[in-house]
Amino acid sequence: MALVSTPAVVLQTYRYSETSKVVRLATRDLGIQSAIAKGVSRPRSPFGAGLELLSEGEAQLYHRETRELQLLAAFDVTDLHRGLADDVGRFAGAAAVSQVLLRMAPAAPLPVAFDTFTACLAALAAVPPDAADALTVRALWRLVGVLGFEPSLQACALDGTPVGPGANGGAPVAFSAADGGVLCPSCAPANPPTRLPPGAFRDLLALNDWAAPLPPLDAPHAAAHRRLVARFVRHHLGETGALSALDFWEHHAWVPPRRTPAAS
Repeated sequence: MALVSTPAVVLQTYRYSETSKVVRLATRDLGIQSAIAKGVSRPRSPFGAGLELLSEGEAQLYHRETRELQLLAAFDVTDLHRGLADDVGRFAGAAAVSQVLLRMAPAAPLPVAFDTFTACLAALAAVPPDAADALTVRALWRLVGVLGFEPSLQACALDGTPVGPGANGGAPVAFSAADGGVLCPSCAPANPPTRLPPGAFRDLLALNDWAAPLPPLDAPHAAAHRRLVARFVRHHLGETGALSALDFWEHHAWVPPRRTPAAS
């Protein structure tokens, strides 16, 4: 059993005994790992506050490939992501992204997924509260993309025909989670699962482009984009049960209401 050190983020913790906990970790070098943290609940625990949800640090694991539960020797915190706790929308978004990573990540290490996840956490911790909703939508699209489920947005997912507001002559664009993206008029059914007006389609393109400015989304449009990405995740995850963090984020309004100026 080797002692391995790897960058990691705490995705879940639950009680194992009076003094110990099991933690689920996203690690850069070992993929998703479960480990027992012995003595973590003792007053003088060497882990201190390091095993808080979404804490990022360097994990030291006594690792054996044939074991499902590893032994956590140490966790040296590098970032507690305190900014996530300052706003419920930020935290809800980060929790949804972490749940998707936990459910969709392969058993094998995937460093690009880990790096994408930590970049999303850092961005969410710093984003203004009124942009947290749009950034979470972008983070989810980016994460499912690096996990191998990137949606087809520039060409029909079925036959490769160019698709877009210009190519469609300003008509709405059909989108199907089951088919993996947008559909051209020839492939789209008479009643497609989703029709994206040109403006909503442009916002979807921007939300899938990490380098593009975040589109401003009012509450109704933000809710529509939450539903779209959540539907896409559920289909490709093959998950029929509840995804509590994703469900909570999807069904709540995280765009602060616009204030009406007071009458003079």
